[in-house]
Amino acid sequence: MANTPAAPAAPPKPTWDPKSSESLSPLLRPTIRIRLTLLYGGMFLIAGILLLTIIYMLAAQALNVGGELPFKIVSGQVTSGVCNLPTNGGSADQFNQAMNSCVNHQRQQALDHLLARSLYALVGLSIIAFAFGYAVAGRVLSPLGRMTRTARRVAGTDLTRRIELDGPDDELKELADTFDEMLDRLERAFTAQQRFVANASHELRTPLAINRTLLEVHLSDPGAPVELTQLGKTLLATNERSEQLVEGLLLLARSDNQIVERKPVDLAEVATRAIDQTLAEAATKGVEIRGEQSAAVVQGNGILLERIALNLVQNAVRYNVAEDGWVEVTTELQPGQALLVVSNTGPVVPAYEIDNLFEPFRRLRTERTGSEKGVGLGLSIARSVARAHGGRIIAEPREGGGLVMRVTLPV
Repeated sequence: MANTPAAPAAPPKPTWDPKSSESLSPLLRPTIRIRLTLLYGGMFLIAGILLLTIIYMLAAQALNVGGELPFKIVSGQVTSGVCNLPTNGGSADQFNQAMNSCVNHQRQQALDHLLARSLYALVGLSIIAFAFGYAVAGRVLSPLGRMTRTARRVAGTDLTRRIELDGPDDELKELADTFDEMLDRLERAFTAQQRFVANASHELRTPLAINRTLLEVHLSDPGAPVELTQLGKTLLATNERSEQLVEGLLLLARSDNQIVERKPVDLAEVATRAIDQTLAEAATKGVEIRGEQSAAVVQGNGILLERIALNLVQNAVRYNVAEDGWVEVTTELQPGQALLVVSNTGPVVPAYEIDNLFEPFRRLRTERTGSEKGVGLGLSIARSVARAHGGRIIAEPREGGGLVMRVTLPV
């Protein structure tokens, strides 16, 4: 009996187990809530101790603790350099009134000095508390900043980056570990998708190429019957449309991801190449292509950017008016961005139909479903490629009929 192959090993589990954290007592586990409670409570306690110490020192200084009294007894008489006391045998009531007035005056001065210096101390402690709180908040929130930066790098480049947050096993570490686990799953999913696209590219292109070759060989036979020749041309056109559909689907799947390798690309050169490839079709349909292409260099993939321009120009030529139609293609450089604009004459497009034009296999009306005008993926591919380059594409109905397509890309 033949040995059965061993089952593939299961993928390794993430190092963090949520149950292990949940099994700990909330009082024993160093959660971020407990840490913030201890931190803020400790800061309040320290600030209170400092404030009490400062007030005590200011009060002692204001009351002149340990200093000399404001009056003295000299030769059986009470004299003072601060208080205005009677010196020429005044009555006891006059003397007591003068003493009370002097003491009250000294008390009021002490309170005024205490209040003023306490306010200065409060302002100083407030500045120190805000600065210390800002520093502590940055320290506590630094893991969140690290997670945010990692998420931006993942969105902008690839899925191989991880947070790998170290430190206490608190809620922030749970969040970071969960995010890393999600990135692992996303990376496996995207890898499987890329592998599927590569396999589908080979499996779908090969039979279509064989069919095209067989049909071309049959059509090259001069002795073939007219009916079979006509049928061969019809099948060849259908096969060509199927090839375009496969290429469009594969390009749409590839362009959904961010462009990792970027090179300087001039949109003027891209637009010129797209116009050159469309001139013959435009001449056949009697459509004039015009416009000025100014230099506008962006960072991206030249082949994919050329696909945007080619799809827009082809659509502008194919969906045009029967007579005196035109297509205008312009490129320009604006502050912080480059602009590619394709305008054309054509049928009136309602504003509520604009969003449907960018959906795969969606066309404006039934007259756009003809196979000779494409497979319905041109604008979908253009929008996907623009997004992959960090830009966007906007369609606007043109007054009198037709569309204005604006592609904006960062420089």
